[in-house]
Amino acid sequence: MEDRNIDQIREKVLHSMMSEHDTSKGASKKPMELTDQNFTEQVQKADLMVVDFWAAWCGPCQYVSPIIEELASDYAGKVSFGKLNVDENPMVSQKFMIRSIPTIMFFKKGRMVDSQIGAVPKPFLEQKIQKHMAL
Repeated sequence: MEDRNIDQIREKVLHSMMSEHDTSKGASKKPMELTDQNFTEQVQKADLMVVDFWAAWCGPCQYVSPIIEELASDYAGKVSFGKLNVDENPMVSQKFMIRSIPTIMFFKKGRMVDSQIGAVPKPFLEQKIQKHMAL
């Protein structure tokens, strides 16, 4: 009986992990963690990637974070999302001259095509995403 319960728990955990990352399409329902080391590779391989530049101490970043999470889930398989902690990744932050956070940048095949500085509501970001998906 105990082994059966353990198997059921394992199955639930596995299902939960797989639903967070849809491996069948290579599409993540959560933003990927971007770093100085993986930024260029990840951004270049995505047709459209939305990157949230943030820091743990930033209040407006805390407002934007759940919006980015929701959008990543809503657009899984269509748009890639990433989060880059500016305190832990100074090279990319300097390259894009991030001076205010949150900064959200939109990349098409590795090229920055749009940006938004400051906390904005979900519909505002959704309009930008849809605009760049259509181009």
